[in-house]
Amino acid sequence: MNLSKIWRDNIDEYGEYPILIYEGEAYTNVHLDEASSQLAHALRDMGVEKGDQVVVTMPNCPEVVVAFGGVIKNGSAVVPVMPLLQTQELRYILDDCTPKVVLTTNTLFSKVQEASKDLASPPQIFTLEESEQENALQAAMQKAPATAPDGHIHEDDDAALLYTAGTTGAPKGVMLSHKNLYSNAVAASKKAEILKLKTGRVSLSILPFSHAFGYTMMNVAFMLGDKNVLLPYFEPVKVLEAIEKYKVTHSAMVPAMFHALYNHPDADKYDTSTFFACISGSAALPKPIAEGFQKKFGCLVLEGYGLSEAAPIVTATDPRQKIKPGSVGQPLPDIEVAVVDEHDQRLPANEVGELIVSGPNVLKGYHGKPEETEKILKDGWLYTGDMARIDEENYVFIVDRKKDVIIRGGFNIYPKDLEELLLSHSEVSEAGVIGIPSEKMGEEVGAYVVKKRGSDIKDEELIAFCQEHLAKYKTPRFLKIVGYLPKNVIGKIDKKQLREWAKDFHATSK
Repeated sequence: MNLSKIWRDNIDEYGEYPILIYEGEAYTNVHLDEASSQLAHALRDMGVEKGDQVVVTMPNCPEVVVAFGGVIKNGSAVVPVMPLLQTQELRYILDDCTPKVVLTTNTLFSKVQEASKDLASPPQIFTLEESEQENALQAAMQKAPATAPDGHIHEDDDAALLYTAGTTGAPKGVMLSHKNLYSNAVAASKKAEILKLKTGRVSLSILPFSHAFGYTMMNVAFMLGDKNVLLPYFEPVKVLEAIEKYKVTHSAMVPAMFHALYNHPDADKYDTSTFFACISGSAALPKPIAEGFQKKFGCLVLEGYGLSEAAPIVTATDPRQKIKPGSVGQPLPDIEVAVVDEHDQRLPANEVGELIVSGPNVLKGYHGKPEETEKILKDGWLYTGDMARIDEENYVFIVDRKKDVIIRGGFNIYPKDLEELLLSHSEVSEAGVIGIPSEKMGEEVGAYVVKKRGSDIKDEELIAFCQEHLAKYKTPRFLKIVGYLPKNVIGKIDKKQLREWAKDFHATSK
């Protein structure tokens, strides 16, 4: 299971074709395969050896695909880093994984330089874009062979080091092998193959390839012979224009993107009739948004579940099988799931517990953090930290993050339930629910809400709405209407930041 095999298999099965469309220009699979092979040789000539780390920080563009391919073919481990990270965040990663090389863009070059200052082992920094001055790496690539270098790559060798978002602490480097990533892409492609259309597959790649979900969906697209329309950043109008212009058939997105497209006032002005299916992952997709999106765009919304530690996809909805509302589908082939209580005892069907995962996709461990690794890997099972239930047909229903569960007076309250209720209100655009420390009850329920444009709904009206539909102890003790909700770089609501905001609630509640 060598991840670089994806390139050769793509060419052997589909022949030469335009695999990427970026800013109106087409790039063939053969061209990108050759360029990535040249990069692999150039890296090796510059002293980057098998097992070394190479950081790649770029938005979606042809160069990032070449970079990933070249690093993998060299036998090195790619460290994808979101380009939106701040300098201090990037510095933490560089200091933690000590890469020999950073591959970036002209616009990000100075930020990488600043982040590398005074490091004990500063990396060499290169761009792959055309510029007025050619760098040493580009010069070496021009002289290098256009075929992959020799060298045995074992399936257990590191292929990628993916850093978690760090929403509950410092980011951790998730060590993923070739077997982890290759097996996950194969399993996911089997689920996605049913969506292959007679007119061909045209994928819109919006998810950052530097994110675990986007990285694996890129591999899946190559396995299935997709033509991929790349967007460097998510902009609703650009997405709608691309769907119309390139007759896009499918895409993968995170909930924040579904929300933005569903609520865009000009969405109906674009021809999205070819848009057949959209995969949702990375965070829970609220039912009102999922149902509204399917109706508005006339496409299937297929939910899945995953995490970086599982390379990343664990479950997916299969349109050939029964689709159960609220479920993230069944496990991918060769992956097992179960739920356990606080004593690690297996729970029967439909009881809520922590979701655990076993399979060829489960990470090797956290880079340089053996104690953290021991907390999540037990007897071959990955403890996800997510609360879930599994029904009699092995459908998984995610209830909430274990760390987000609110315990009020000894009763468990799941923020997701309240968030979905708030989002069902006609005047609510977004909602985030957290637990707030309380001396009397242990925790109280707090909610932050973004109302829809033009709405004059009041805090107390929304609290009353919640109390009409849920037991009173499950409803917000504090609710505040705000102009926006903080989000991380992939679009998830940043609960850590909400808890910082909620310190004001805590102060006023004493």
